[in-house]
Amino acid sequence: MKKTQFAALAILATLTLQPAIAASQNAAVVNGVAISQDRLEMNVKGAVLQGKVDNAELRGEIRDELINREVILQAATKNGLDKNAEVMQQLEIAKQTVLVNAYINDFLKNNPISEAQMQKAYETVKARLGDKEYNARHILVATEGEARDIIAKLDKKGKFEQLAKQSMDTGSAANGGSLGWAIPKNFVEPFANALLGLKKGEYTKTPVQTQFGWHVIKLDDTRPLKVPTYEELKPQLQQRLQQQAVQKAVADLRAAAKIE
Repeated sequence: MKKTQFAALAILATLTLQPAIAASQNAAVVNGVAISQDRLEMNVKGAVLQGKVDNAELRGEIRDELINREVILQAATKNGLDKNAEVMQQLEIAKQTVLVNAYINDFLKNNPISEAQMQKAYETVKARLGDKEYNARHILVATEGEARDIIAKLDKKGKFEQLAKQSMDTGSAANGGSLGWAIPKNFVEPFANALLGLKKGEYTKTPVQTQFGWHVIKLDDTRPLKVPTYEELKPQLQQRLQQQAVQKAVADLRAAAKIE
């Protein structure tokens, strides 16, 4: 066979293989529209992140779903729904959401939270929590006079648990006014300050006013606070610092923007 014939056969073989190679890069082709393998892989990755196992069955299900979406998309476009004003607005909102998320992900990738930042945040949390937690009760009423009447009854050996039934805080009233174990920082400042001034078994001798009303507070007990370790809190610390970093970035963007 002549060299020119070999060359012709080689060219023919190459041309014959090209569609096959191109097809292998697509998960499917629907009415001439390709669904890329990259799109399938992206959906598989998302499913795996949700706890599913990457196997042939999952890939088949995802491929079928992508095909279903494509045939519906083609039908919707054929019916002119892509020109519908409401649909166009929804598409714009979806595009905006994707771009906003992409910007945030890119920002966090380029501005990672350091170990030092998380360690500092952990020490701040530890300082805020303190070294004790308190088991307290309270009775919440609408007026100072009512609170003073309750204190007078307690002074005459009245039972705190019984008097707590009249508390406006219905959640704790059913449990004798118990608030359970908590740290003072979990309460509003006037309440926390009064609680810190009590010894075990004592109750406030004067009513305590907050934005919720008037309180009579009793301290049942205290115990050492077991603070979670750095490693235990690290994921939450990282998430919180990331949120703060994004909020600052958005604030900077707003400050630089011309808003009318």
